[in-house]
Amino acid sequence: MTSTPPLPRGLTSLIPDARTRATPGERAASQLLHLREATVPVPLLAAAAELITPQLTDPDPATQEAAATVHALLLAAIEDATPDRQ
Repeated sequence: MTSTPPLPRGLTSLIPDARTRATPGERAASQLLHLREATVPVPLLAAAAELITPQLTDPDPATQEAAATVHALLLAAIEDATPDRQ
C-alpha cells in the first residue's frame, strides 16, 4: 500500500503554487530574512549569533545566505550596542 499526501483543503487549495514543497533551507531562509528589528540585551544577541553560526556552512545555499545576512546584522547590533571605550 502506498501513501499519498492529502490534498490541500480550504482557502489554501485555491491559491496556485509553482512549488508544492519548500525545502527546509527555503523555509529557514524565508523566516530568517524577515528579522528586521529587535530590542534585546546584548548577551542575547551574542547567543543568537553563536547559535546561527553552524548555519553559515549549511549545504543549502539559501540557508547559508539567510544565515550570513542575519549573522552580520546580529554582529553589527552587538558592535553598535558596545559603549565607546576611551
